[in-house]
Amino acid sequence: MLLADIGNTHFHIYDGKKVEHLSYSEAIEKYRGERLHYISVNTYIEKQIGCIENWKNVSGLVHIPGEYETMGVDRKALCLSHKNGIFVDAGSAITVDIVEGGVYRGGIIFPGIQTMLESYGHISKALETELVPDINLTQLPFTTKEQISYGIIASIKALIDRHRGGKTLYFTGGDGEFLSAFFDHAQYSETLVFEGMRYALKEKRQC
Repeated sequence: MLLADIGNTHFHIYDGKKVEHLSYSEAIEKYRGERLHYISVNTYIEKQIGCIENWKNVSGLVHIPGEYETMGVDRKALCLSHKNGIFVDAGSAITVDIVEGGVYRGGIIFPGIQTMLESYGHISKALETELVPDINLTQLPFTTKEQISYGIIASIKALIDRHRGGKTLYFTGGDGEFLSAFFDHAQYSETLVFEGMRYALKEKRQC
């Protein structure tokens, strides 16, 4: 059985071995005839895929104790992947969620790294730049490009470190591997959301 996490721009499909990142049209064309269980944060995609035979929306089965009403199903699935930890999904937005003993304890939402970068250009053309991927966070930088990169990465790191308290850090998402490099003993995996989906589906079968 295939599992899919449908985001705002792409399908992320897991076959138990690897994760594919496909456009909506690519995913529908390639997997229309396969049995697939999916979660989705895109309410409009149902118009395209709701009638596909053997595709099942299991978003309603994914819950974690302590969740709040408007919490995204992808975040809930991510938090179900482990009983304890801080879970960072670094995509178009960066979400940081804390779980203790299988109970959701709250979180933080940042704009995504690309969105933060683009926001500087809206202030001034002189602030249009690219991220410095190997920015040194141990000293203040002396160029505009480095200072912008420092401000983005250091602010994210500072808040996560403030709430870490010895917890394991789990990263996923397009910028997850990049961000994880700024933390000691952090773990990155593309499959965390799918591990949470599997857990939710297994729990449902046991009810």
